[in-house]
Amino acid sequence: MNKTNTPHDGEDLGVRLRAVRECAGKSQRALARQTGVPNSTISLIESGKMNPSVGALRRILDGIPISLSEFFAFQPEPERTNFYAAEDLTEIGKGKLSLRQVGSNLFGRQMMILHETYDINADTGRVMYGHQGEEGGIVISGRVEITVGSERKVLGPGDAYYFDSRAPHRFRQVGPDKCVLISACTPPSF
Repeated sequence: MNKTNTPHDGEDLGVRLRAVRECAGKSQRALARQTGVPNSTISLIESGKMNPSVGALRRILDGIPISLSEFFAFQPEPERTNFYAAEDLTEIGKGKLSLRQVGSNLFGRQMMILHETYDINADTGRVMYGHQGEEGGIVISGRVEITVGSERKVLGPGDAYYFDSRAPHRFRQVGPDKCVLISACTPPSF
């Protein structure tokens, strides 16, 4: 289940799966219930962090329904929008963590931009994660503790970060106010 360098690597496969699923009008949760494949697995595949076995991919695609050959022949249309109103940002977070993505379809894009809001005590999870690329951001309001490898720093309004995303990292809101930041990741591998 590790990433491999194939013509359909994990990131391409993930973007393709998300586009096919959304075209079918299904949420990750609904597809997971229908196919018996855990929602977390579908999420990992769509984010390019896991390459599924052929059997697992076939089970997921049966729930859409689409054949393997149709799936690999499918080419998502690149988003051609240049400007986005606040209400057009795509929510990809959950719970106390809001991650609003600029653009709904990152197919063909080289960068992901997020408007992140961490409610009181929100974090990205106890387990640190890593992914291909680089990421950076600027804190707009509130305070956030960022851990990158063994380094930890609390940032406030106007402070910024920029690091190699392959390093294990996590974000955690600290202080009395929610934290808002703007971030970018390239390539879009978050």
